[in-house]
Amino acid sequence: MFTHEDLSQLQANSLKMQSFIRQQTFSPEMDKSLRRFSSWEVAELILKINQSTFRGRLAVDPSLPDGLVEEDGRQRWYSLEEVNELRRKMKVKRQSLLPKRPAGKRAIRCAIANFKGGAGKSTVALHFAHAAALDGYRVLAVDFDPQATLSHSMGLTNVSEDHTVWGIMARDLERETNRMNAAASGAQSGTSLPQRRIPSSISDLGLADLRVNDFIKPTSWPTIDIVPSCANAAFVEFASAQYRHLNPEWSFFAAVSRYLDSIPDDAYDLIIFDCPPAIGYQSMNAVFATDVLYIPSGPGYWEYDSTTSFIGQLAEALGDLSEGFGKTFPAGKVSLPKVFQDIRFLVTRYESSNDLHRAMVEAFSKVFGDRLTKNPIEMTRAVEQSGRFLSSIYEIDYRDMTRDTWRRARGSFDRAYEEFKETFLNAWENLEDEQ
Repeated sequence: MFTHEDLSQLQANSLKMQSFIRQQTFSPEMDKSLRRFSSWEVAELILKINQSTFRGRLAVDPSLPDGLVEEDGRQRWYSLEEVNELRRKMKVKRQSLLPKRPAGKRAIRCAIANFKGGAGKSTVALHFAHAAALDGYRVLAVDFDPQATLSHSMGLTNVSEDHTVWGIMARDLERETNRMNAAASGAQSGTSLPQRRIPSSISDLGLADLRVNDFIKPTSWPTIDIVPSCANAAFVEFASAQYRHLNPEWSFFAAVSRYLDSIPDDAYDLIIFDCPPAIGYQSMNAVFATDVLYIPSGPGYWEYDSTTSFIGQLAEALGDLSEGFGKTFPAGKVSLPKVFQDIRFLVTRYESSNDLHRAMVEAFSKVFGDRLTKNPIEMTRAVEQSGRFLSSIYEIDYRDMTRDTWRRARGSFDRAYEEFKETFLNAWENLEDEQ
């Protein structure tokens, strides 16, 4: 016979193993650090210029960072801060190496969502965040998944649930309720409007006083921050149901959208959401706050079936929200019905030699047309290895495996990212029309 106490003991044993794995993966202090990038990586894969051109620029401009030179003098290695300094100072054919960003607009928001577990949501979110950072963008990742895979992969382990999406939602409940109460008290009416009460179990937490930046944590990547998640945040689904009962007029699904609206427009360029494998309070907040919806799916029939169910249930949930809230409510800078700038489907774990995979991609293409991305993410040995070590292919040193194996895996993610980049740049241009 087993009880919750046995489960707690099993978790304690597992946490000890987690600590050991992180120590082996990150560092003896269990802190994740970002490696340096070789000069050929910087030239060909990051700045995308010829190596001889890169060496020529270094030779004529002593103000450019030197990097760290190997003992034999054959290779230089640059930190990401140095790469970004090179990007700011160098021009090629009189063209800036800085990434494209529409002037005067807030960060573009992209959600990686599907309720099929194992579809590769966290892997895609991690790799797109890292690829965008190498591309020169400032990235904010938001981990909506209580499994916290993205948070752990970014090196965050000791996270309080108060500083997760749950904290953002509870903070929003209190603030919105106080706003509604103030509006009711100030109404010029002959009748007394009812006051909504927040129990002390919530108000005493002090979440309403937390600042925007209190939820944002730095990562080992200097241009990537994260709103992390943790296992204790799993109760958000139960808590949110209680919160809705406390204040039925609270637009719970817009809590994260309101929070992101309060971040300065120029603080970040790209905001990426890693969504949980379910349609619930957290995932609805992610979907409602996003501009671009990216739906990854494995190449099997059951993944296709699950993806079909996901978009159907999501459509129904969004339709219910529009009707239930009368298509208007104070939700920051957006309104109902929810409008996406773009929706894309991305096939993951693809093996080009697999007949079933090719057939399923053809079926995806027939159904979703140009909504299906052209570049699936291939399953390679390097991708499997990156998952085992809580790292992206961009973090793995190519000297730890054969360069061809590493380049094949990176090439797959590079192509998927370039298509993702084209999608969010086009959506970014249209944000002004929406606002």
